[in-house]
Amino acid sequence: MAGKIGFFYDELFLQHDTGPGHPETARRLSAIHDRLQQQSYFGQLAMLAPRRASVEELSLCHEPDYINAARQFCTKGGGRLDADTVVSGESYRAAELAAGAGLQAADAMLSGTIDRAFLLLRPPGHHSLRSSSMGFCLFNNIAITARYLREKGLQRVAIIDWDVHHGNGTEAEFYEDPSVLFISTHQYPFYPGSGAAEDCGRGPGLGATLNVPMARGSGDADFRQAFGEQILPALDNFAPEALLISAGFDAHERDPLAALELKSSSYEWMTHRLREIAERHARGRMLSFLEGGYDLPALAESAEAHCAALL
Repeated sequence: MAGKIGFFYDELFLQHDTGPGHPETARRLSAIHDRLQQQSYFGQLAMLAPRRASVEELSLCHEPDYINAARQFCTKGGGRLDADTVVSGESYRAAELAAGAGLQAADAMLSGTIDRAFLLLRPPGHHSLRSSSMGFCLFNNIAITARYLREKGLQRVAIIDWDVHHGNGTEAEFYEDPSVLFISTHQYPFYPGSGAAEDCGRGPGLGATLNVPMARGSGDADFRQAFGEQILPALDNFAPEALLISAGFDAHERDPLAALELKSSSYEWMTHRLREIAERHARGRMLSFLEGGYDLPALAESAEAHCAALL
């Protein structure tokens, strides 16, 4: 195994209850975790200790009033934070832990304890905005970690989001920030309606956002072309000191919530290409955050292929 690979999972995530019929269910994590435990390499992963993000750390990307309101809403039993985002009594604690997992992994990566990590967590994060939940997401786990890495002294952090839905919350957080390169592949037009190719940043951040919209029915060849022609050259030009992945697996051909046509093997291929970038520019440093993916067998298969490629 080249390098030490971190892994995070906690059963508290299963207590984030979105209710009957909701696609973002605890069974998603159980499906992935069960499959990973069957792999010969699972015992070699470095299990990261749990850490909850503090209010100060959550405030790197969220307004204190929103953080407090989300906590109180969950404490009172939960319900619908917005049209898509359902929470329960334990959801705030799970969200603190999901955000904290990225910070724990970042510290381990910066200290050299691990080189890369896969964070199996929920609720997901890439749609959440500074002052509101959105699209199943409470706090923007990957954006908080990127801000944290910048505070720890890294000058250039890259985020690639291959979830089928555009990571609008992450884009908004860094749209004017030249120190964080945000790249998104996503079905377009589709929820949440953002992510046009011409949206490429503003002010000092102009050029530090790269949207690669994919038409309905796009598949493996389209993604490999996008990587070869746009994504990998942009990453090489930026030369990140750390690479973060919003690893949604809902662009899979069997996913029920979208209409892209990736096979599980493409997640392995994309991970290998991103590893090459990380090894070239960032001493191999990569952190991967689970986002979407709603067909349980396809999700588990794709996530395992991704995790194996991290090794």
